[in-house]
Amino acid sequence: MAAPYGSDRRGLVWICIFLGFLCDIRAELIRYSVPEELERGSVVGNLAKDLGLEPGKLAERGVRIVSRGKTQLFALNPRSGSLVTAGRIDREELCDRSPKCTANLEILLEDKVRILAVEVEIIDVNDNAPSFGVQQREIKVAESEIPGTRFPLPEAFDPDIGVNALQGYYLSSNDHFSLDVQNGADGIKYSELVLENALDREEEAVHHLVLTAFDGGDPVRSGTATIQVTLMDTNDNAPVFTQPEYHVSVKENLPVGTRLLTIKATDPDEGANGEVTYSFRNVRDKISQLFQLDSLSGDITMLGELDYEDSGFYDVDVEAHDGPGLRARSKVLVTVLDANDNAPEVTITSLTSSIQEASSPGTVIALFNVHDSDSGENGLVACSIPDNLPFRLEKTYGNYHRLLIHRSLDREEVSEYNITITATDQGTPPLSTETYISLQVVDINDNPPTFTHASYAAYIPENNPRGASILTITAQDPDSGENAQVIYSLSEDTIQGAPLSSYVSINSNTGVLYALRSFDYEQFQDLKLLVTARDSGNPPLSSNVSLSLFVLDQNDNTPEILYPTLPTDGSTGVELTPRSAEPGYLVTKVVAVDRDSGQNAWLSYRLLKASEPGLFSVGLNTGEVRTARALLDRDALKQNLVVSVQDHGQPPLSATVTLTIAVSDNIPDILADLGSINTHIDREDADITLYLVVAVAVVSCIFLAFVIVLLIHKLRHWHATRLLRAAGSGLSSMPTSHFVGVDGVQAFLQTYSHEVSLTADSGKSHLIFPQPNYADTLISQESCGKSDPLLVSQDLLEIKGDSSLLQQAPPNTDWRFSQAQRPGTSGSQNGDETGTWPNNQFDTEMLQAMILASASEAADGSSTLGGGAGTMGLSARYGPQFTLQHVPDYRQNVYIPGSNATLTNAAGKRDGKAPAGGNGNKKKSGKKEKK
Repeated sequence: MAAPYGSDRRGLVWICIFLGFLCDIRAELIRYSVPEELERGSVVGNLAKDLGLEPGKLAERGVRIVSRGKTQLFALNPRSGSLVTAGRIDREELCDRSPKCTANLEILLEDKVRILAVEVEIIDVNDNAPSFGVQQREIKVAESEIPGTRFPLPEAFDPDIGVNALQGYYLSSNDHFSLDVQNGADGIKYSELVLENALDREEEAVHHLVLTAFDGGDPVRSGTATIQVTLMDTNDNAPVFTQPEYHVSVKENLPVGTRLLTIKATDPDEGANGEVTYSFRNVRDKISQLFQLDSLSGDITMLGELDYEDSGFYDVDVEAHDGPGLRARSKVLVTVLDANDNAPEVTITSLTSSIQEASSPGTVIALFNVHDSDSGENGLVACSIPDNLPFRLEKTYGNYHRLLIHRSLDREEVSEYNITITATDQGTPPLSTETYISLQVVDINDNPPTFTHASYAAYIPENNPRGASILTITAQDPDSGENAQVIYSLSEDTIQGAPLSSYVSINSNTGVLYALRSFDYEQFQDLKLLVTARDSGNPPLSSNVSLSLFVLDQNDNTPEILYPTLPTDGSTGVELTPRSAEPGYLVTKVVAVDRDSGQNAWLSYRLLKASEPGLFSVGLNTGEVRTARALLDRDALKQNLVVSVQDHGQPPLSATVTLTIAVSDNIPDILADLGSINTHIDREDADITLYLVVAVAVVSCIFLAFVIVLLIHKLRHWHATRLLRAAGSGLSSMPTSHFVGVDGVQAFLQTYSHEVSLTADSGKSHLIFPQPNYADTLISQESCGKSDPLLVSQDLLEIKGDSSLLQQAPPNTDWRFSQAQRPGTSGSQNGDETGTWPNNQFDTEMLQAMILASASEAADGSSTLGGGAGTMGLSARYGPQFTLQHVPDYRQNVYIPGSNATLTNAAGKRDGKAPAGGNGNKKKSGKKEKK
């Protein structure tokens, strides 16, 4: 049971697939119908709706008609999306008398590269009236004709079809004739004149009748012809054709004048009644233009050129009539044979004129249609392009072909392609058509700039002018447009601490390298540069090249004489030569150097001037001074030589040196004689000596003034120290507020170690100076009045003037002492904005000193600072909340900045302990407080 079910199921699947395939095929064809003779622009159908597109999207989607043909019958309305008529359509002209007249066109959807077929049926309308070939026809009837005799009448022709075609005839009223209409085998209606009553030529020799032909249209159209019946003698035999139909086949390229065939009809009558003539029946314009019938011989010849593409078959009606007018009908059927007389036609429907060189293979360049009007093998067309092009052809729908990219493109190799498409049919001989397509390859930035050399070397002489052009660097980019615009730049670097951009620059457009400063060969001899060439593409591509810039030496340095030099140690700087020296004796050697190089540094030595010419000589290349001859007694003791040192530059530079040579065998004599030598001092050296003497005198005066000022300062300091000692006993009589109030206390801190213990109104107040240096102390009111003005506080002077100001200030009950305000080492506390704790380092240090001193006295039970025990006398200033329990013991931690001593208590002194001091303790306590 499973097998039949599976086979039925597979059969159902195949049926569904077949129906879907039929639907797909049917969907490719769109049919419309339209009456003929409509005005231009008449709507044929809503193409946009049938394609499933919006009316205004046809132009955007590239929908257009691509049908071939000499005349375009239809057009697209881009606004409404409808298919409209492009002009008046005449069905009879288009399809002749074909039962069905259709116009085929093709619609291209360019965005999808899709072709749709559209078939438009042209519906006939009654626009043509029946017409007779001749307006007047003469019929000769023998008077002996018996009633019932039939006479053929001329046929009317109506190019319309269906009900609009010829429907019948009727004859004007008369007494002798009637009309009989019959349908022929070909469906054409034939009218015959029927003799109803006997004729009598003597009563009426000629009968005039009107034959009317009418169609079935709405409204009805008709045409008429005049029938003239002439009575004559009896002619009882009509012509008869040898064949009812004549068939002939002829090639379309048959030359004009060629005889196709000869028709033949016979008449057994004699005389004029037997003479047969031939003529076309119901001749149409097209037939009369192509064929010619000889009325006597019956030869049908070519009058025009046949074209298979216009029509492959012709139906020609002929008739033969004798002298009296009896007629016979026949047909000539002409079949036109196709000849290869039409070359293929190539119609480009879609074309891309430019394409990027990076386009991938398979990209569509053009879509074109190939058509050959011939038939059979003559109409089979093959398309080809040259093999050396990177393109290929692909056949798509029907006769449509696509031109595709086959290989990658490179604009730098070929920037433009002229593609020749050759369409060749298979006729004999074959005909071909060539179509040319020009394709521009659009550049992309795929090539970096390339320098003309792998590396560059340039030479520039030193001392060059600023802005001098060094050389031009050129890079080529095979791309085009902005992709080929090269921008030059130098990589950043430093030379002897200065940026490279301060030495050279390069023109970004031309690549010209310029010097921004004057080069010095003695500083550096060459530069290594890296030049970058970058194009303007997106993204930009670049390449680098190395440039070696060599500085050429110029003769811009004079020779420098290293020896002999002017003596700086008080010696005479005289060269000694014994009188017994032989010729060639080496006296001394002039040593010189030149900072230049090469030929500019080659030095030569020459003797310019000598006290005794000919006595000494100088080596040209060595600079050695030698005796040229033996010394004589008459030669002077002192010999002066001027030696010139000159380089070989262009122009040459030189320097001179003066040598003094003493000639003697006895050194004491030389020294005695040299003492009497007056050294030549020029005016410039004398001026320099004068300047030096003045400078030394000025410096000495300044130093003496500084020493005097320093002595005065020391004396005044010593005097102030004695006043402080004398005022030491008066501190116990000072009021408490003079020391507790921060504003009333003045202290001067020095770098000397000291220890302070203070109590208000106590005889134990004292100053201890453990070192011989004097330390600053608190100055009492009495001593301030006697001390030097430089050491007297302005606050104490004001207090001295007004005794009422010496009273203790009332306590501030609103004062609060926060944890951050508790006293500590200097610099460890931050003042509160709302309290009255001292806000500067100086006052804080003084308060700490007083707190520790009072704590020492309290430990001995003799504290009198402020009254209450445990308050250290501070409550009078800072309120009752401030007690000793809130204050830690800072006696071992507090130090005075600038001093190497710390504060100790009185108990320690009684025990004979030395006060703690030293920089080490000071730093340690300071770090501990900061933590």
